[in-house]
Amino acid sequence: MSDPSDLRDARDPRDARDARVPILMYHSVATAPNDATRALSVAPEAFTEQMALLGDLGFTPVNTAALAECWRASKPLPRRPVLITFDDGYEGVHRHALPVLAEHGFASTLFVSTGWLRGAYDTGGGLDEMLDWDQVRALAGADVEIGGHSHTHPQLDQLTDEALWFELLRCREIVADELGVRPASFAYPYGYSSGRVRRIVREAGFAQSLAVGNSLARRRQGPYALRRVTVRRSTGIEEFERLVEGRAIARTFARDRALTKGYAVVRRARQVRRKAIRSRV
Repeated sequence: MSDPSDLRDARDPRDARDARVPILMYHSVATAPNDATRALSVAPEAFTEQMALLGDLGFTPVNTAALAECWRASKPLPRRPVLITFDDGYEGVHRHALPVLAEHGFASTLFVSTGWLRGAYDTGGGLDEMLDWDQVRALAGADVEIGGHSHTHPQLDQLTDEALWFELLRCREIVADELGVRPASFAYPYGYSSGRVRRIVREAGFAQSLAVGNSLARRRQGPYALRRVTVRRSTGIEEFERLVEGRAIARTFARDRALTKGYAVVRRARQVRRKAIRSRV
């Protein structure tokens, strides 16, 4: 269990090296999400209450690139740093989350799956109402860092090198074309990665990347495996406070970790089978 003192004012670079930082992983912020996104959606009223609590507790939201740069260069962190991140690119991030973030002056990061967004590159895979590129540009202009989340949201560790390179470079290219700046940060779809995936993400030009892990982020995790904690529709305000304070995280996500370990065995078996099939072709 993490001590809240680990989230102290890290003005001394030594404190920055040792600090544990909550990185919050959101998906949809919606009043009436569909069945596919409901569990990982958050009601607008709950999001508003959660952001108010961060302010009341004295947290300082920073974006992904800023945190990684502090740790990379041993720079001091702000008082009680926290990251607010959104995956996939759901329309409610613009409709519901942005006004609240703007009210508090909070920085955040949105990781977009470029083939899920409405517009010229839409592959039809979006799970609910997705952002369009005008909305993404509005977010980028309002202190929201736009990061990559692949093109079609596959399990990256299940892809061949060729397919993996396509997912990363296509995503990076589209974001750069639409926003005029290349994305520096990445988040693994489903949180899945491997040594090979992390290496290729780095070679594709991303400076840092986020996993899941459901624990606090630490510098020693490395810039390509920083962990996040999941915020769900079922996350009440008391549980949310425990998460950002670093209390009882292991107990909160015990079932998730057991399921993740079991599924990891299944996915490794699939990888071995695919390699065997390719070697016979």
